[in-house]
Amino acid sequence: MKKTFIRTAVLSMMLAAGLTGCAGTSDTASDHESASAGMSSAQSDSNSESTPENKKSGQSAGDAETGEAADAAEAKQLNYTENADSDSVFTKRDLAQTADTGDAVVMTVTDGNTIDISEEGVYVLKGSAQNCTVRVNADESAKVQLVLDGVSITNKDFPAIYVVSADKVFVTTADTDNSLTVSGQFTSDGDTKTDAVIFSKDDLVLNGTGTLNVTSGYGNGITCKDDLKVTGGTYNVQCALDAFEANDSISVNDGTFTVEAGKDGFHCENDEAEGTITIYGGTYDIKGGSDGMQACAVLQIDGGTINVTGAEGLEATYILINDGNINIQASDDGINAAARTNACETAIEINGGYLKVAVGQGDTDAIDSNGSIYVNGGTIDVTAQMSSFDYDGRAEFNGGTIIINGTEVSEIPQSMMGGGMRGGMRGETGGSRNGGSNRRGMI
Repeated sequence: MKKTFIRTAVLSMMLAAGLTGCAGTSDTASDHESASAGMSSAQSDSNSESTPENKKSGQSAGDAETGEAADAAEAKQLNYTENADSDSVFTKRDLAQTADTGDAVVMTVTDGNTIDISEEGVYVLKGSAQNCTVRVNADESAKVQLVLDGVSITNKDFPAIYVVSADKVFVTTADTDNSLTVSGQFTSDGDTKTDAVIFSKDDLVLNGTGTLNVTSGYGNGITCKDDLKVTGGTYNVQCALDAFEANDSISVNDGTFTVEAGKDGFHCENDEAEGTITIYGGTYDIKGGSDGMQACAVLQIDGGTINVTGAEGLEATYILINDGNINIQASDDGINAAARTNACETAIEINGGYLKVAVGQGDTDAIDSNGSIYVNGGTIDVTAQMSSFDYDGRAEFNGGTIIINGTEVSEIPQSMMGGGMRGGMRGETGGSRNGGSNRRGMI
């Protein structure tokens, strides 16, 4: 099945200077011309890595929004969507769960040693060590693959794997159990504030057939300052801050994730309002002190089994759910569309899947949008003591099933428990959204 995702259009020059990113940085038109929701397009990779061609099946102009959104849509010219599947995001090598080790270099970690890797190639890591760092500092065109084959590293204050420079680094688990731990506060490397057990300045791919246990006593589990992809493997992460963090995008094709995080399970944010998360599949058991998944711009879920317990389950400016089995237990809002960037509409769109959301007592909302809510399909099962739905824009109920506290309803209620008279009636405000057409998102 083709997956729907949202991509940015060309921004109008008259408003480009006014756009703000997640940290308040102004954006230009060129900043957004090629940004995508939930992913960067796969780059051409040399040698043994083959990149599939991007699949595009058309685009459509967005309709004008009401109020402020309408003005923005008119000034920014275009608002369109495309259809694609995961083949346009992941290369063949990304998806390969075993490495070609025919010409691999085998390295054994040792106490107090830094293993420097400066050349492209495949490196198999074995052994157990304390205060040992695998440091990749290769050419910007180099692809480096680290195969973890029963390796265990425990450090006091510095990453176990540190990528300074490369085009892309693969961390591949062999069919073994591997453990990486940093027990204390992280120290900086010059101007670089290393904050994770695996810390990469460039693209990072996690895959494999084995298990990777990551423990971070004071920081993140895995940090990527570029694009992070996960295509397979089992990951058990315990950390004080975010478990998986990236600047530009997080794209997950598959994997099994057990996460206990002091902050977010998955977090993607940068200054250009391009921080996106796309979930194609996988199994997730996330316990977060803050959010299960948080993206600055767009959070898109196309499949997978996701169980989240936290203050909030899912948060982004635009949340798009096309499929998947999602179960959220939240002490605050279950799903929250908050305006963290002006680069896309603030909204929640649900086209399919099964979504179960339960929130606690107090000032909580099961599904909360600072903008609009669009329900085109799927099943939404809400348990809420106070408020099942809350929205500042409009609500459209064009298809699917909504159950609130055990009772199926025919409208989306507004800021109250149960049905209520004020809300988006089925089909009444559907407009061109009838049939589950997805046309919103990055402007």
